Amino acid sequence: MTWRATVLTIFPEMFPGPLGLSLAGKALVSGLWSLEARDIRAHATDKHGTVDDTPAGGGPGMVMKADVLARAIDAVGQDVAHDGRPRLLMSARGRPLTQARVAELANGPGIVALCGRFEGVDERLIAARSLEEVSIGDYVLSGGEIAALALLDACVRLIPGVMGKEASGAEESFAAGLLEYPQYTRPALFEDRPIPDILTGGDHGKIKAWRQAEAERLTRERRPDLWKAYENRLKKPQKPPHT
Repeated sequence: MTWRATVLTIFPEMFPGPLGLSLAGKALVSGLWSLEARDIRAHATDKHGTVDDTPAGGGPGMVMKADVLARAIDAVGQDVAHDGRPRLLMSARGRPLTQARVAELANGPGIVALCGRFEGVDERLIAARSLEEVSIGDYVLSGGEIAALALLDACVRLIPGVMGKEASGAEESFAAGLLEYPQYTRPALFEDRPIPDILTGGDHGKIKAWRQAEAERLTRERRPDLWKAYENRLKKPQKPPHT
């Protein structure tokens, strides 16, 4: 089955953007995944295509309207029978996106992503359409489109057949709960900095051990939160194999 992505946005022209290039772009052309960007304004009821209004209770900015967004979301469901795709809202207050969640989404049928703008989305819409709020980091963007592009890129590269070698995804940052080990390539000497001897010695066992040690070192130094979680997993007793 083709992995299907539907993006609801007031700027459909932003898609596919960078996703139309490189591996994701080739996979899009070959049909490994599909992308449909839908204009939320098409579901407004006035001639100006209004999708927002002033916040209840006062305050700065504008809020995206529940009724307009509901029609946009419901229209996706009217095209085909329920396909099990999760409905995601790109939101700075959402649950942080992890590589594990990306892998889950990539192994599913696809996603429907709603891109918020302005001060946010009417809370009633989030509850009424059971949206999963997703954040790509502790910072605020002008809208959800860039976040949706990042999410899609992370998912698409894990679709079977997109990357050249399956091991490429298995040994990178976060795949095993650690940051990726350092990488090197020719020339052997760059500005008096050589490639570590162990990587050119041909002993694959030692290379594997060195890479594991370096991944642990970098994670411990740069991401103590990940390191703590990794240590906790190592401390958990292993379940005996079934007999």
